[in-house]
Amino acid sequence: MPRRVSIWLIILIVALYALDQATKWAVVLNFPYNWVHSYCTRIIPVISGSEFMNFCLVRVHNTGVAFGTGHGTVWAPFVFLCIQIVALVWFYRLFRKGFFSTRGLRVAWALITTGILGNMTDRLLQGFFIPGAENKGFFTNLMSGYVVDFLDFSFPWIKTEMFPMGYHWPSFNVADSCVCIAAALFVISSFFMKNEEPKKD
Repeated sequence: MPRRVSIWLIILIVALYALDQATKWAVVLNFPYNWVHSYCTRIIPVISGSEFMNFCLVRVHNTGVAFGTGHGTVWAPFVFLCIQIVALVWFYRLFRKGFFSTRGLRVAWALITTGILGNMTDRLLQGFFIPGAENKGFFTNLMSGYVVDFLDFSFPWIKTEMFPMGYHWPSFNVADSCVCIAAALFVISSFFMKNEEPKKD
Protein backbone atom coordinates (compact mmCIF):
# COMPACT_ATOMS: atom_id res chain seq x y z
CA MET A 1 0.00 0.00 0.00
CA PRO A 2 1.29 3.52 -0.77
CA ARG A 3 2.50 5.34 2.32
CA ARG A 4 0.27 8.16 3.52
CA VAL A 5 1.50 11.50 4.82
CA SER A 6 0.82 11.64 8.57
CA ILE A 7 -1.00 14.56 10.15
CA TRP A 8 2.16 15.48 12.10
CA LEU A 9 4.20 15.85 8.94
CA ILE A 10 1.44 17.98 7.42
CA ILE A 11 1.41 20.21 10.53
CA LEU A 12 5.21 20.53 10.35
CA ILE A 13 5.11 21.49 6.67
CA VAL A 14 2.28 24.00 7.13
CA ALA A 15 3.88 25.61 10.21
CA LEU A 16 7.32 26.04 8.63
CA TYR A 17 5.83 27.19 5.33
CA ALA A 18 3.77 29.83 7.16
CA LEU A 19 6.88 30.97 9.07
CA ASP A 20 8.87 31.19 5.82
CA GLN A 21 6.24 33.25 4.01
CA ALA A 22 5.47 35.48 7.01
CA THR A 23 9.14 36.42 7.47
CA LYS A 24 9.63 37.07 3.76
CA TRP A 25 6.58 39.31 3.49
CA ALA A 26 7.65 41.17 6.62
CA VAL A 27 10.88 41.99 4.81
CA VAL A 28 9.19 42.89 1.50
CA LEU A 29 6.68 45.19 3.20
CA ASN A 30 9.19 46.93 5.48
CA PHE A 31 12.26 47.28 3.27
CA PRO A 32 12.35 49.76 0.36
CA TYR A 33 12.36 48.36 -3.15
CA ASN A 34 15.29 50.43 -4.45
CA TRP A 35 18.62 48.75 -3.78
CA VAL A 36 22.17 48.75 -5.09
CA HIS A 37 22.66 45.72 -7.33
CA SER A 38 20.90 42.89 -5.49
CA TYR A 39 21.22 44.27 -1.96
CA CYS A 40 18.73 46.59 -0.35
CA THR A 41 20.05 49.97 0.78
CA ARG A 42 18.49 49.38 4.18
CA ILE A 43 20.38 47.04 6.51
CA ILE A 44 19.24 46.28 10.05
CA PRO A 45 22.19 45.17 12.24
CA VAL A 46 21.25 42.52 14.80
CA ILE A 47 24.74 41.51 15.89
CA SER A 48 27.48 43.97 14.92
CA GLY A 49 31.00 44.80 16.00
CA SER A 50 31.79 41.21 16.95
CA GLU A 51 35.12 39.66 16.03
CA PHE A 52 33.44 36.26 15.63
CA MET A 53 30.15 36.82 13.78
CA ASN A 54 27.98 39.67 12.53
CA PHE A 55 24.31 39.24 11.66
CA CYS A 56 22.07 41.63 9.73
CA LEU A 57 18.62 41.66 8.21
CA VAL A 58 18.65 42.67 4.54
CA ARG A 59 16.49 42.28 1.45
CA VAL A 60 18.02 40.34 -1.42
CA HIS A 61 16.28 39.33 -4.64
CA ASN A 62 17.77 35.99 -5.66
CA THR A 63 16.67 34.76 -9.10
CA GLY A 64 19.11 31.86 -8.85
CA VAL A 65 19.41 29.02 -6.37
CA ALA A 66 21.83 28.13 -3.56
CA PHE A 67 24.70 30.60 -3.10
CA GLY A 68 23.27 32.80 -5.86
CA THR A 69 23.97 30.30 -8.66
CA GLY A 70 22.38 31.59 -11.85
CA HIS A 71 21.39 34.90 -10.25
CA GLY A 72 20.74 37.69 -12.74
CA THR A 73 20.52 35.43 -15.79
CA VAL A 74 17.57 35.54 -18.18
CA TRP A 75 16.97 31.78 -18.05
CA ALA A 76 17.15 31.34 -14.26
CA PRO A 77 13.51 32.14 -13.26
CA PHE A 78 12.01 29.69 -15.77
CA VAL A 79 14.58 26.89 -15.42
CA PHE A 80 14.70 26.87 -11.62
CA LEU A 81 10.92 27.09 -11.32
CA CYS A 82 10.60 24.00 -13.53
CA ILE A 83 13.28 22.19 -11.50
CA GLN A 84 11.43 22.94 -8.27
CA ILE A 85 8.13 21.61 -9.65
CA VAL A 86 9.79 18.41 -10.88
CA ALA A 87 11.63 17.95 -7.57
CA LEU A 88 8.43 18.44 -5.57
CA VAL A 89 6.57 15.78 -7.59
CA TRP A 90 9.56 13.41 -7.53
CA PHE A 91 10.05 13.59 -3.76
CA TYR A 92 6.32 13.05 -3.21
CA ARG A 93 6.34 9.94 -5.40
CA LEU A 94 9.34 8.60 -3.50
CA PHE A 95 7.50 9.20 -0.23
CA ARG A 96 4.40 7.38 -1.45
CA LYS A 97 6.53 4.41 -2.50
CA GLY A 98 7.98 4.16 1.02
CA PHE A 99 11.48 5.35 0.16
CA PHE A 100 11.63 7.43 3.36
CA SER A 101 11.39 4.46 5.67
CA THR A 102 12.58 5.94 8.99
CA ARG A 103 11.23 8.77 11.12
CA GLY A 104 14.33 10.87 10.45
CA LEU A 105 13.97 10.44 6.69
CA ARG A 106 10.29 11.36 6.82
CA VAL A 107 11.08 14.53 8.78
CA ALA A 108 13.79 15.31 6.23
CA TRP A 109 11.21 14.84 3.46
CA ALA A 110 8.84 17.26 5.21
CA LEU A 111 11.63 19.85 5.55
CA ILE A 112 12.79 19.65 1.96
CA THR A 113 9.16 19.79 0.78
CA THR A 114 8.69 22.94 2.86
CA GLY A 115 11.84 24.47 1.41
CA ILE A 116 10.79 23.77 -2.17
CA LEU A 117 7.24 25.07 -1.59
CA GLY A 118 8.46 28.23 0.16
CA ASN A 119 10.93 29.30 -2.53
CA MET A 120 8.66 28.16 -5.36
CA THR A 121 5.90 30.40 -3.99
CA ASP A 122 8.30 33.35 -4.20
CA ARG A 123 9.15 32.62 -7.82
CA LEU A 124 5.47 32.38 -8.71
CA LEU A 125 4.22 35.48 -6.86
CA GLN A 126 6.92 38.05 -6.06
CA GLY A 127 7.29 39.25 -9.65
CA PHE A 128 3.67 40.46 -9.57
CA PHE A 129 4.37 42.79 -6.63
CA ILE A 130 7.34 44.66 -8.09
CA PRO A 131 6.47 48.34 -8.69
CA GLY A 132 5.21 48.75 -12.26
CA ALA A 133 4.18 45.09 -12.56
CA GLU A 134 0.60 46.14 -13.28
CA ASN A 135 1.77 47.57 -16.61
CA LYS A 136 3.46 44.35 -17.71
CA GLY A 137 2.10 41.10 -19.06
CA PHE A 138 1.41 37.94 -17.06
CA PHE A 139 4.40 35.95 -18.30
CA THR A 140 6.74 38.93 -17.93
CA ASN A 141 5.78 39.23 -14.26
CA LEU A 142 6.01 35.47 -13.82
CA MET A 143 9.54 35.44 -15.21
CA SER A 144 10.44 38.38 -12.95
CA GLY A 145 9.91 36.22 -9.89
CA TYR A 146 12.67 35.93 -7.33
CA VAL A 147 13.37 34.34 -3.95
CA VAL A 148 13.44 36.71 -0.96
CA ASP A 149 16.62 36.24 1.09
CA PHE A 150 17.08 38.27 4.25
CA LEU A 151 19.30 36.47 6.81
CA ASP A 152 22.83 37.80 6.36
CA PHE A 153 25.89 36.51 8.26
CA SER A 154 29.55 37.46 8.07
CA PHE A 155 32.61 36.17 9.93
CA PRO A 156 35.37 38.77 10.40
CA TRP A 157 37.92 36.20 11.63
CA ILE A 158 37.81 34.24 8.35
CA LYS A 159 39.83 36.49 6.06
CA THR A 160 40.84 35.47 2.55
CA GLU A 161 42.04 37.21 -0.58
CA MET A 162 38.45 37.32 -1.82
CA PHE A 163 37.09 38.43 1.58
CA PRO A 164 39.72 40.73 3.15
CA MET A 165 37.16 42.10 5.65
CA GLY A 166 35.97 38.64 6.64
CA TYR A 167 33.98 35.86 5.01
CA HIS A 168 30.42 36.78 4.02
CA TRP A 169 27.94 33.90 3.86
CA PRO A 170 25.37 34.27 1.05
CA SER A 171 22.04 35.57 2.35
CA PHE A 172 19.34 32.97 2.89
CA ASN A 173 15.85 32.44 4.32
CA VAL A 174 13.78 29.96 6.36
CA ALA A 175 13.08 27.73 3.34
CA ASP A 176 16.81 27.48 2.59
CA SER A 177 17.42 26.51 6.22
CA CYS A 178 14.83 23.74 5.93
CA VAL A 179 16.58 22.33 2.86
CA CYS A 180 20.00 22.39 4.55
CA ILE A 181 18.68 20.69 7.70
CA ALA A 182 16.91 18.11 5.51
CA ALA A 183 20.16 17.33 3.70
CA ALA A 184 21.90 16.81 7.05
CA LEU A 185 19.07 14.53 8.23
CA PHE A 186 19.28 12.50 5.03
CA VAL A 187 22.97 11.86 5.67
CA ILE A 188 22.57 11.14 9.40
CA SER A 189 19.53 8.89 8.93
CA SER A 190 21.28 6.84 6.27
CA PHE A 191 23.66 5.53 8.95
CA PHE A 192 20.77 4.25 11.06
CA MET A 193 18.67 2.60 8.37
CA LYS A 194 18.01 -1.09 8.99
CA ASN A 195 18.62 -3.47 6.15
CA GLU A 196 15.35 -5.19 5.30
CA GLU A 197 15.35 -8.83 4.32
CA PRO A 198 14.16 -9.52 0.76
CA LYS A 199 10.47 -10.33 0.71
CA LYS A 200 9.48 -13.75 -0.52
CA ASP A 201 6.95 -14.08 -3.33
